[in-house]
Amino acid sequence: MKNTWTNRIHLPAFGGCLLFLSLLTGSDVEAQTAPAANSANRPGSGVGRLFPATVKDDSLGFVSIFDGKTLNGWDGDATFWRAENGILIGETTPEKVVKVNNFLIWRGGKVKDFEIKFDFKINGTNSGMQYRSTELPEVGKWILKGYQADLDFTNLFTGNVHEERGRTGHVVLARRGEVTRVVDGPTFKSVAKIADPVLLRGVVNTNGWNSYHIIARGPIMIHIINNQVMSISIDEDSKNFVPEGLLGFQMHAGPPFIVQYKNIFYKKIESK
Repeated sequence: MKNTWTNRIHLPAFGGCLLFLSLLTGSDVEAQTAPAANSANRPGSGVGRLFPATVKDDSLGFVSIFDGKTLNGWDGDATFWRAENGILIGETTPEKVVKVNNFLIWRGGKVKDFEIKFDFKINGTNSGMQYRSTELPEVGKWILKGYQADLDFTNLFTGNVHEERGRTGHVVLARRGEVTRVVDGPTFKSVAKIADPVLLRGVVNTNGWNSYHIIARGPIMIHIINNQVMSISIDEDSKNFVPEGLLGFQMHAGPPFIVQYKNIFYKKIESK
């Protein structure tokens, strides 16, 4: 009982002492004894300058490159591609079979340094967005080679920086979960790990809508899905790096499937 009674007296007494010191000295003793963390957000605080407030990235400067109603501005095989209710749809059936990978190509111009954002949904097989790519009319109509933001239904490849018909045929320049540098040779160097590639499969909403964000500036290409960085490729292979080319969505050979795209926004990054 003695200890309890003592605590009851001493705590208010200590508060009274602080009040007395405050009145005697004219200082804000309470403020001086407050946790240092409270000053982090005060104007002029050193901690506040070190960790400035961040805001969610926006779509300023982005323009829509799909009108949601037609394939105007796009060029591809109408056997497989159509526009419905704001959605760009690619579909194969047992009667309409894709024998060779081909693409729905955006004819709005070539892209160099840029960002693009779009939503996707897929129920089978494989697709992706081709960028900085080149047409191969000698192979067939609507055939592209170049960089690709890969995606597939089983999520074995979704998020990879892929290269279609590239320097060693079909090749993954950066696997999901990795930062990879490609140099002359070509030689592929592991720079860093982003996260476990298997766990990153959980970022993707299978059978549902997902957001894809591609950032390409010079040799650096970043793939982001649902706000999670998936892979980064730094292409410094002087013989094979391609700085500029076409955009296109892939129609992949294989079993019947449907892939859907919407909210397709493009932003050109001006070179300085």
